[in-house]
Amino acid sequence: MLGGLYGFNRFREQAIATYFASNKPPPAQISAAEVKTEAVPRFATGIGSVTAVHQVTINPEVGGRVTKIFFEPGATVKAGDPLVQINDDPDRGDLASYEAQARWAKTTLERSSQLAQRQFEARETVDQKQSQLDQARAMIIKTEALIAQKLIRAPFSGQLGTRQIEVGQYLTPGARIATLTDLSMLYINFTLPSQMRAQISVGQKVNVTADAFPGRTFSAEITTIEPQISADTRTMTIQATMPNPDNALLPGMFVNAAVVLPPQPDMMVLPETAVDYTLYGDSVYVIREDGKDAKGNPILKAARTPIKTGARWGNNVVILDGLKPGDRVVAAGQVKVQNGAQVAISNSPPPQPPETLTRN
Repeated sequence: MLGGLYGFNRFREQAIATYFASNKPPPAQISAAEVKTEAVPRFATGIGSVTAVHQVTINPEVGGRVTKIFFEPGATVKAGDPLVQINDDPDRGDLASYEAQARWAKTTLERSSQLAQRQFEARETVDQKQSQLDQARAMIIKTEALIAQKLIRAPFSGQLGTRQIEVGQYLTPGARIATLTDLSMLYINFTLPSQMRAQISVGQKVNVTADAFPGRTFSAEITTIEPQISADTRTMTIQATMPNPDNALLPGMFVNAAVVLPPQPDMMVLPETAVDYTLYGDSVYVIREDGKDAKGNPILKAARTPIKTGARWGNNVVILDGLKPGDRVVAAGQVKVQNGAQVAISNSPPPQPPETLTRN
């Protein structure tokens, strides 16, 4: 009886083994990508900030009481537009007085000149009258300048900020009235390591991105390279200039600046979806042939292969080591694949990663 029980168990184990051996799971459906060789764009990246080419705080040169405000907060103004009128009534009274003095001095000078020609008056008297006329004219010029200072105008075209004053308020010289910013042209100020000095020059293109506008790249051009290296950080300051026609970027924003360098030729490239990034290193599944099936078709298997990656841009990544041009790798469907598992290549293209996955 014991022999029969042993024989039954033995038969059952062989039947189970035969069942699993003849019922292997079908090959995992995956998308494949081929390692290609191409020129890879290069960038020198840095973090910078935005400043306006023209930006000032509007302040009065002289003190006085505000009698009229000509602008609304946030308004767009042109160069020379009046903004604020400070009380100039006393100055206009002084101007009228000096103009009267000038007219009287001119009249007496003409009379003295005629008398002096007939030797009825000394030449010294004529000179005194001329001096009086010159003084009156000088006071007119000074008073007119003071009156002009009390009508505050926009120094250039731009957009005003919030208003900091009210009608009737007394302003001291230098008091804050509003900010005026020309947003049409901006500076991008950023730093790069001093070791890159030989690769950076005026006129190079700079790609500018901001977190406020994901997926959008602004174009700038290097216009200034600071001729001194920071002794503390050993970095050089770069300034690029960019147009801002739609006023998208604002002064004070943080941006990412990427100086466009000459491309690096003959580099191995893969779609970024093909690479498995882990704390223990990067790897891909290389598709290799492992014999043929009963119909003569090649049997494809995936072999996990460690690689060394380089720069990333767009949806691509540079492969520095571990692969060779022409190798096929799993580009999508890695979650269904294990090392040594059989795979079948699907005709559908691999999915595209989101644009925020990498950054120039």
